[in-house]
Amino acid sequence: MITRHFVDRQKLQEFHPFTRLRDLLGATPPGKSPLKDGAPINLSIGEPQSQPPAFVAEEITKAAADWSRYPLSKGTPDYLEACTSWMEKRYNLPKGMVDPSKHLLGVPGTREGLFMTALTVLPNPKQGEDAPVFLTPNPCYHVYTGAAAAAGAEVVTVNATRESGYLPDYTQVPEEILQRTALCVLCSPSNPEGAVADPQKVRDLIALARKYDFVVAFDECYAEIYTGSPPHSAIETASDLGGDLSNILIFHSLSKRSSAAGLRCGFIAGDDKWISMINTTCQVGGAGVPIPVQNAGTRLWQDEDHVIENRARYQENFRLAQEILGNSVPVEIPAGGFCLWLDVGNGVEVTSKLWQEAGIRVMPGAYMSHMDETGVTPGDRYIRLALVYDAEYMAIALKRIKEILSQFIPTLGAHGEKGDTA
Repeated sequence: MITRHFVDRQKLQEFHPFTRLRDLLGATPPGKSPLKDGAPINLSIGEPQSQPPAFVAEEITKAAADWSRYPLSKGTPDYLEACTSWMEKRYNLPKGMVDPSKHLLGVPGTREGLFMTALTVLPNPKQGEDAPVFLTPNPCYHVYTGAAAAAGAEVVTVNATRESGYLPDYTQVPEEILQRTALCVLCSPSNPEGAVADPQKVRDLIALARKYDFVVAFDECYAEIYTGSPPHSAIETASDLGGDLSNILIFHSLSKRSSAAGLRCGFIAGDDKWISMINTTCQVGGAGVPIPVQNAGTRLWQDEDHVIENRARYQENFRLAQEILGNSVPVEIPAGGFCLWLDVGNGVEVTSKLWQEAGIRVMPGAYMSHMDETGVTPGDRYIRLALVYDAEYMAIALKRIKEILSQFIPTLGAHGEKGDTA
Protein backbone atom coordinates (compact mmCIF):
# COMPACT_ATOMS: atom_id res chain seq x y z
CA MET A 1 0.00 0.00 0.00
CA ILE A 2 1.17 3.53 -0.85
CA THR A 3 0.17 6.41 1.43
CA ARG A 4 0.90 10.14 1.18
CA HIS A 5 1.67 12.35 4.19
CA PHE A 6 2.72 15.84 5.13
CA VAL A 7 4.42 15.97 8.53
CA ASP A 8 4.48 19.24 10.49
CA ARG A 9 8.10 19.83 11.48
CA GLN A 10 6.87 21.53 14.67
CA LYS A 11 5.05 18.34 15.68
CA LEU A 12 7.81 15.80 15.16
CA GLN A 13 7.13 14.38 18.63
CA GLU A 14 3.80 13.07 17.36
CA PHE A 15 5.53 10.33 15.37
CA HIS A 16 8.87 10.10 17.20
CA PRO A 17 8.76 6.49 18.46
CA PHE A 18 10.65 6.98 21.71
CA THR A 19 8.56 10.00 22.68
CA ARG A 20 5.41 7.96 22.04
CA LEU A 21 6.82 5.05 24.02
CA ARG A 22 7.56 7.32 27.00
CA ASP A 23 4.01 8.64 26.82
CA LEU A 24 2.64 5.08 26.76
CA LEU A 25 4.69 3.75 29.67
CA GLY A 26 5.73 6.84 31.59
CA ALA A 27 2.87 7.00 34.07
CA THR A 28 2.99 3.26 34.78
CA PRO A 29 5.61 1.90 37.18
CA PRO A 30 7.51 -1.09 35.80
CA GLY A 31 6.60 -4.57 36.96
CA LYS A 32 9.01 -6.90 38.72
CA SER A 33 11.99 -7.48 36.45
CA PRO A 34 13.42 -11.02 36.20
CA LEU A 35 16.92 -9.66 36.89
CA LYS A 36 18.38 -10.29 40.35
CA ASP A 37 18.64 -6.56 41.04
CA GLY A 38 15.11 -5.97 39.72
CA ALA A 39 16.31 -3.36 37.22
CA PRO A 40 14.10 -2.76 34.14
CA ILE A 41 15.27 -4.35 30.90
CA ASN A 42 15.44 -2.07 27.88
CA LEU A 43 15.07 -3.90 24.57
CA SER A 44 13.42 -0.97 22.82
CA ILE A 45 16.52 0.71 21.39
CA GLY A 46 19.14 -0.64 19.00
CA GLU A 47 22.06 0.35 21.18
CA PRO A 48 24.82 -2.30 21.36
CA GLN A 49 25.71 -3.21 24.94
CA SER A 50 29.07 -4.84 24.21
CA GLN A 51 32.11 -2.57 24.28
CA PRO A 52 34.18 -1.53 21.28
CA PRO A 53 37.81 -2.71 21.16
CA ALA A 54 40.15 -1.23 23.78
CA PHE A 55 42.24 0.38 21.06
CA VAL A 56 39.47 2.95 20.51
CA ALA A 57 40.42 4.70 23.75
CA GLU A 58 44.09 4.35 22.89
CA GLU A 59 43.68 5.99 19.50
CA ILE A 60 41.61 8.85 20.93
CA THR A 61 44.25 9.46 23.62
CA LYS A 62 47.05 9.48 21.05
CA ALA A 63 45.21 12.21 19.12
CA ALA A 64 44.17 14.20 22.21
CA ALA A 65 46.08 17.30 21.10
CA ASP A 66 43.63 17.58 18.18
CA TRP A 67 40.60 18.22 20.40
CA SER A 68 41.44 21.93 20.05
CA ARG A 69 41.21 21.81 16.25
CA TYR A 70 38.16 22.01 14.04
CA PRO A 71 37.94 18.84 11.93
CA LEU A 72 38.35 18.95 8.17
CA SER A 73 34.87 19.12 6.70
CA LYS A 74 35.08 15.94 4.60
CA GLY A 75 37.32 13.93 6.91
CA THR A 76 41.01 13.32 7.39
CA PRO A 77 42.84 11.67 4.48
CA ASP A 78 43.68 8.66 6.68
CA TYR A 79 40.04 8.18 7.68
CA LEU A 80 38.72 8.48 4.12
CA GLU A 81 41.39 6.10 2.86
CA ALA A 82 40.48 3.55 5.55
CA CYS A 83 36.80 3.74 4.54
CA THR A 84 37.71 3.30 0.87
CA SER A 85 39.99 0.34 1.55
CA TRP A 86 37.29 -1.31 3.67
CA MET A 87 34.72 -0.99 0.87
CA GLU A 88 37.16 -2.31 -1.72
CA LYS A 89 37.87 -5.42 0.37
CA ARG A 90 34.33 -5.98 1.66
CA TYR A 91 32.64 -5.57 -1.73
CA ASN A 92 35.47 -6.61 -4.07
CA LEU A 93 35.50 -3.24 -5.81
CA PRO A 94 37.98 -2.36 -8.54
CA LYS A 95 40.79 -0.14 -7.33
CA GLY A 96 40.03 3.49 -8.09
CA MET A 97 36.27 3.12 -8.51
CA VAL A 98 35.80 5.05 -5.26
CA ASP A 99 37.98 8.15 -5.10
CA PRO A 100 38.16 9.19 -1.42
CA SER A 101 38.66 12.81 -2.40
CA LYS A 102 35.47 12.88 -4.50
CA HIS A 103 33.13 10.06 -3.53
CA LEU A 104 33.37 10.00 0.28
CA LEU A 105 32.23 12.18 3.15
CA GLY A 106 32.89 11.47 6.82
CA VAL A 107 29.79 12.07 8.96
CA PRO A 108 28.91 11.58 12.65
CA GLY A 109 26.78 8.49 12.03
CA THR A 110 24.16 7.58 9.44
CA ARG A 111 21.41 9.45 11.30
CA GLU A 112 23.14 12.81 10.90
CA GLY A 113 24.21 11.98 7.37
CA LEU A 114 20.68 11.07 6.31
CA PHE A 115 19.26 14.23 7.84
CA MET A 116 21.78 16.49 6.10
CA THR A 117 21.23 14.61 2.86
CA ALA A 118 17.50 15.30 2.95
CA LEU A 119 18.12 19.01 3.59
CA THR A 120 20.47 19.05 0.61
CA VAL A 121 18.70 16.89 -1.95
CA LEU A 122 15.07 17.88 -1.41
CA PRO A 123 14.48 21.14 -3.33
CA ASN A 124 12.22 24.01 -2.34
CA PRO A 125 9.08 23.91 -4.51
CA LYS A 126 8.58 26.85 -6.83
CA GLN A 127 5.46 28.93 -6.44
CA GLY A 128 2.43 26.96 -7.56
CA GLU A 129 4.31 23.66 -7.74
CA ASP A 130 3.78 20.60 -5.58
CA ALA A 131 6.28 19.81 -2.85
CA PRO A 132 9.02 17.31 -3.74
CA VAL A 133 8.40 13.69 -2.78
CA PHE A 134 10.46 11.64 -0.34
CA LEU A 135 9.83 7.89 -0.75
CA THR A 136 10.28 5.82 2.39
CA PRO A 137 9.49 2.31 3.61
CA ASN A 138 6.67 1.74 6.08
CA PRO A 139 7.65 0.82 8.84
CA CYS A 140 10.86 2.80 8.91
CA TYR A 141 13.57 4.49 10.94
CA HIS A 142 12.00 7.72 12.22
CA VAL A 143 14.82 9.95 10.95
CA TYR A 144 13.64 9.44 7.37
CA THR A 145 10.29 11.07 8.03
CA GLY A 146 11.80 13.68 10.33
CA ALA A 147 14.30 14.72 7.69
CA ALA A 148 11.57 14.97 5.06
CA ALA A 149 9.49 17.12 7.42
CA ALA A 150 12.43 19.43 8.08
CA ALA A 151 12.91 19.83 4.33
CA GLY A 152 9.21 20.51 3.68
CA ALA A 153 8.76 17.45 1.45
CA GLU A 154 5.73 15.25 0.92
CA VAL A 155 6.33 11.83 2.46
CA VAL A 156 5.09 8.90 0.41
CA THR A 157 5.28 5.63 2.32
CA VAL A 158 5.41 2.22 0.68
CA ASN A 159 4.45 -0.70 2.90
CA ALA A 160 7.06 -3.31 3.76
CA THR A 161 5.16 -6.39 4.90
CA ARG A 162 5.67 -10.14 5.12
CA GLU A 163 4.07 -10.41 1.66
CA SER A 164 6.66 -8.03 0.16
CA GLY A 165 9.59 -9.67 1.96
CA TYR A 166 9.60 -6.83 4.53
CA LEU A 167 10.99 -4.47 1.90
CA PRO A 168 9.18 -1.77 -0.11
CA ASP A 169 8.55 -2.33 -3.81
CA TYR A 170 9.18 1.10 -5.30
CA THR A 171 8.54 -0.16 -8.82
CA GLN A 172 4.82 -0.14 -7.92
CA VAL A 173 4.79 3.61 -7.17
CA PRO A 174 2.62 5.52 -9.68
CA GLU A 175 4.48 7.44 -12.34
CA GLU A 176 3.03 10.80 -11.32
CA ILE A 177 4.65 10.35 -7.89
CA LEU A 178 7.95 9.13 -9.33
CA GLN A 179 8.10 12.23 -11.52
CA ARG A 180 8.02 14.39 -8.36
CA THR A 181 10.37 12.20 -6.33
CA ALA A 182 13.65 13.81 -5.30
CA LEU A 183 14.86 11.35 -2.66
CA CYS A 184 14.15 7.71 -1.81
CA VAL A 185 15.45 5.51 1.02
CA LEU A 186 16.11 1.79 0.99
CA CYS A 187 17.33 0.34 4.28
CA SER A 188 19.04 -3.05 3.90
CA PRO A 189 19.25 -4.87 6.25
CA SER A 190 16.00 -3.16 7.08
CA ASN A 191 15.09 -1.58 10.39
CA PRO A 192 12.98 -2.94 12.09
CA GLU A 193 12.54 -6.23 10.21
CA GLY A 194 16.11 -7.21 9.27
CA ALA A 195 15.30 -8.01 5.63
CA VAL A 196 18.05 -7.86 2.99
CA ALA A 197 17.49 -6.61 -0.54
CA ASP A 198 18.71 -8.96 -3.27
CA PRO A 199 20.89 -7.64 -6.13
CA GLN A 200 17.97 -7.47 -8.59
CA LYS A 201 15.88 -5.29 -6.26
CA VAL A 202 18.81 -2.91 -5.87
CA ARG A 203 19.44 -2.88 -9.61
CA ASP A 204 15.75 -2.15 -10.33
CA LEU A 205 15.74 0.76 -7.87
CA ILE A 206 18.89 2.30 -9.33
CA ALA A 207 17.37 2.03 -12.82
CA LEU A 208 14.20 3.73 -11.54
CA ALA A 209 16.22 6.52 -9.93
CA ARG A 210 18.15 7.19 -13.11
CA LYS A 211 15.02 7.10 -15.25
CA TYR A 212 13.23 9.69 -13.07
CA ASP A 213 16.42 11.44 -11.86
CA PHE A 214 16.06 11.11 -8.11
CA VAL A 215 18.61 10.14 -5.47
CA VAL A 216 18.51 6.84 -3.58
CA ALA A 217 19.91 6.80 -0.07
CA PHE A 218 20.94 3.21 0.67
CA ASP A 219 21.02 2.96 4.46
CA GLU A 220 23.37 0.04 5.14
CA CYS A 221 24.22 0.72 8.78
CA TYR A 222 23.36 -2.89 9.79
CA ALA A 223 25.30 -4.46 6.91
CA GLU A 224 27.96 -6.10 9.09
CA ILE A 225 25.49 -7.80 11.45
CA TYR A 226 24.09 -10.80 9.59
CA THR A 227 23.16 -14.42 10.21
CA GLY A 228 24.04 -16.09 6.90
CA SER A 229 25.54 -14.60 3.75
CA PRO A 230 26.94 -11.05 3.85
CA PRO A 231 24.25 -8.61 2.65
CA HIS A 232 24.55 -7.29 -0.87
CA SER A 233 25.42 -3.58 -1.18
CA ALA A 234 24.38 -0.95 -3.67
CA ILE A 235 28.08 -0.23 -4.21
CA GLU A 236 28.43 -3.78 -5.61
CA THR A 237 25.57 -3.14 -8.02
CA ALA A 238 27.20 0.13 -9.08
CA SER A 239 30.41 -1.78 -9.73
CA ASP A 240 28.53 -4.34 -11.85
CA LEU A 241 27.00 -1.45 -13.81
CA GLY A 242 30.44 -0.15 -14.75
CA GLY A 243 31.29 1.86 -11.63
CA ASP A 244 28.80 4.68 -12.23
CA LEU A 245 27.78 6.21 -8.86
CA SER A 246 25.28 8.75 -10.19
CA ASN A 247 22.00 8.98 -8.22
CA ILE A 248 23.45 6.72 -5.48
CA LEU A 249 24.41 7.54 -1.89
CA ILE A 250 25.42 4.74 0.50
CA PHE A 251 25.51 5.17 4.29
CA HIS A 252 27.69 3.23 6.72
CA SER A 253 28.41 3.63 10.41
CA LEU A 254 30.54 2.19 13.21
CA SER A 255 27.61 2.25 15.65
CA LYS A 256 26.32 -1.29 15.05
CA ARG A 257 29.35 -2.83 13.30
CA SER A 258 31.79 -1.90 16.06
CA SER A 259 29.47 -1.38 19.07
CA ALA A 260 30.50 2.27 18.98
CA ALA A 261 27.16 4.11 18.91
CA GLY A 262 28.52 6.91 21.12
CA LEU A 263 31.53 7.50 18.91
CA ARG A 264 29.34 9.13 16.20
CA CYS A 265 31.44 8.12 13.26
CA GLY A 266 30.47 6.94 9.78
CA PHE A 267 30.59 7.89 6.12
CA ILE A 268 28.57 8.51 2.97
CA ALA A 269 29.85 7.15 -0.35
CA GLY A 270 28.50 7.84 -3.81
CA ASP A 271 27.61 10.45 -6.41
CA ASP A 272 30.37 13.08 -6.28
CA LYS A 273 27.98 15.93 -7.13
CA TRP A 274 25.82 15.20 -4.12
CA ILE A 275 28.76 14.38 -1.85
CA SER A 276 30.11 17.87 -2.54
CA MET A 277 26.75 19.53 -1.93
CA ILE A 278 26.08 17.59 1.29
CA ASN A 279 29.53 18.57 2.48
CA THR A 280 28.58 22.22 1.96
CA THR A 281 25.38 21.73 3.95
CA CYS A 282 27.41 20.19 6.77
CA GLN A 283 29.87 23.09 6.67
CA VAL A 284 27.00 25.55 7.10
CA GLY A 285 24.91 23.84 9.75
CA GLY A 286 26.55 20.64 10.93
CA ALA A 287 29.41 19.43 13.06
CA GLY A 288 32.26 17.47 11.56
CA VAL A 289 33.66 14.32 13.13
CA PRO A 290 36.35 15.32 15.67
CA ILE A 291 39.88 14.38 14.65
CA PRO A 292 40.49 12.06 17.65
CA VAL A 293 37.24 10.26 16.82
CA GLN A 294 38.32 9.87 13.19
CA ASN A 295 41.62 8.50 14.48
CA ALA A 296 39.74 5.74 16.31
CA GLY A 297 37.38 5.26 13.37
CA THR A 298 40.31 4.76 11.01
CA ARG A 299 41.55 1.82 13.05
CA LEU A 300 38.07 0.35 13.48
CA TRP A 301 37.49 0.23 9.72
CA GLN A 302 40.86 -1.53 9.42
CA ASP A 303 40.04 -4.25 11.96
CA GLU A 304 37.66 -7.18 11.32
CA ASP A 305 38.32 -9.38 14.35
CA HIS A 306 35.98 -7.44 16.64
CA VAL A 307 33.26 -7.46 13.96
CA ILE A 308 33.41 -11.25 13.68
CA GLU A 309 33.05 -11.48 17.48
CA ASN A 310 30.02 -9.16 17.39
CA ARG A 311 28.32 -11.24 14.70
CA ALA A 312 28.84 -14.41 16.72
CA ARG A 313 27.32 -12.73 19.80
CA TYR A 314 24.16 -11.73 17.93
CA GLN A 315 23.86 -15.11 16.24
CA GLU A 316 23.87 -16.75 19.67
CA ASN A 317 21.10 -14.39 20.80
CA PHE A 318 18.97 -15.32 17.80
CA ARG A 319 19.55 -19.00 18.52
CA LEU A 320 18.31 -18.40 22.07
CA ALA A 321 15.27 -16.49 20.81
CA GLN A 322 14.34 -19.32 18.47
CA GLU A 323 14.82 -21.89 21.24
CA ILE A 324 12.99 -19.98 23.98
CA LEU A 325 10.21 -18.19 22.09
CA GLY A 326 9.66 -20.55 19.20
CA ASN A 327 6.69 -22.41 20.71
CA SER A 328 4.97 -19.25 21.95
CA VAL A 329 5.11 -16.96 18.96
CA PRO A 330 6.46 -17.40 15.41
CA VAL A 331 10.12 -16.32 15.39
CA GLU A 332 11.56 -15.25 12.04
CA ILE A 333 15.34 -15.00 12.30
CA PRO A 334 16.28 -11.95 10.20
CA ALA A 335 18.91 -12.02 7.50
CA GLY A 336 20.58 -8.97 9.04
CA GLY A 337 20.59 -6.66 12.04
CA PHE A 338 20.10 -7.62 15.68
CA CYS A 339 16.35 -7.05 16.17
CA LEU A 340 13.44 -9.46 16.32
CA TRP A 341 10.24 -8.33 14.58
CA LEU A 342 7.63 -10.37 16.44
CA ASP A 343 4.00 -10.74 15.38
CA VAL A 344 2.13 -10.67 18.72
CA GLY A 345 -1.28 -9.60 17.46
CA ASN A 346 -1.42 -6.17 19.08
CA GLY A 347 1.96 -4.58 19.61
CA VAL A 348 0.87 -1.65 21.78
CA GLU A 349 -1.08 -3.87 24.20
CA VAL A 350 1.77 -6.37 24.48
CA THR A 351 4.28 -3.56 25.05
CA SER A 352 2.21 -2.27 27.95
CA LYS A 353 1.81 -5.78 29.36
CA LEU A 354 5.55 -6.54 29.24
CA TRP A 355 6.29 -3.29 31.05
CA GLN A 356 3.57 -3.63 33.67
CA GLU A 357 4.31 -7.26 34.51
CA ALA A 358 8.05 -7.61 33.95
CA GLY A 359 9.67 -4.19 33.59
CA ILE A 360 10.68 -5.12 30.02
CA ARG A 361 10.68 -2.26 27.54
CA VAL A 362 10.12 -3.06 23.85
CA MET A 363 9.07 -0.96 20.86
CA PRO A 364 5.55 -1.32 19.40
CA GLY A 365 5.70 -1.73 15.65
CA ALA A 366 2.92 0.84 15.25
CA TYR A 367 5.26 3.49 16.63
CA MET A 368 7.69 2.87 13.76
CA SER A 369 4.94 3.01 11.14
CA HIS A 370 2.60 5.44 9.40
CA MET A 371 -1.19 5.05 9.32
CA ASP A 372 -3.15 4.66 6.14
CA GLU A 373 -6.50 6.35 5.53
CA THR A 374 -8.27 3.78 7.72
CA GLY A 375 -6.01 4.33 10.74
CA VAL A 376 -4.12 1.04 10.31
CA THR A 377 -0.34 0.64 10.10
CA PRO A 378 1.71 -2.32 8.84
CA GLY A 379 3.37 -2.46 12.27
CA ASP A 380 0.22 -2.78 14.40
CA ARG A 381 0.65 -6.50 15.07
CA TYR A 382 4.35 -6.31 15.91
CA ILE A 383 6.89 -5.50 18.58
CA ARG A 384 10.58 -4.93 17.98
CA LEU A 385 13.09 -6.47 20.39
CA ALA A 386 16.71 -5.35 20.20
CA LEU A 387 18.79 -8.39 21.24
CA VAL A 388 21.76 -6.27 22.27
CA TYR A 389 22.82 -7.77 25.61
CA ASP A 390 25.02 -10.79 26.33
CA ALA A 391 23.51 -14.26 26.01
CA GLU A 392 22.99 -14.84 29.74
CA TYR A 393 21.09 -11.56 30.12
CA MET A 394 19.07 -12.18 26.96
CA ALA A 395 18.08 -15.68 28.09
CA ILE A 396 16.62 -14.27 31.31
CA ALA A 397 14.68 -11.60 29.42
CA LEU A 398 13.43 -13.96 26.71
CA LYS A 399 12.17 -16.56 29.21
CA ARG A 400 10.13 -13.91 31.00
CA ILE A 401 8.81 -12.59 27.68
CA LYS A 402 7.76 -16.14 26.78
CA GLU A 403 5.84 -16.48 30.05
CA ILE A 404 3.92 -13.29 29.43
CA LEU A 405 3.24 -13.97 25.75
CA SER A 406 1.98 -17.45 26.61
CA GLN A 407 -0.57 -15.89 28.96
CA PHE A 408 -1.42 -12.85 26.91
CA ILE A 409 -1.61 -13.78 23.25
CA PRO A 410 -4.66 -16.10 23.59
CA THR A 411 -6.61 -13.24 25.20
CA LEU A 412 -6.26 -11.22 22.02
CA GLY A 413 -8.77 -13.48 20.29
CA ALA A 414 -11.48 -10.84 20.74
CA HIS A 415 -9.81 -9.03 17.83
CA GLY A 416 -9.37 -12.12 15.70
CA GLU A 417 -6.62 -14.73 15.55
CA LYS A 418 -3.74 -13.42 17.66
CA GLY A 419 -5.54 -10.15 18.03
CA ASP A 420 -5.78 -9.30 14.34
CA THR A 421 -6.13 -5.53 14.10
CA ALA A 422 -4.83 -5.15 10.57
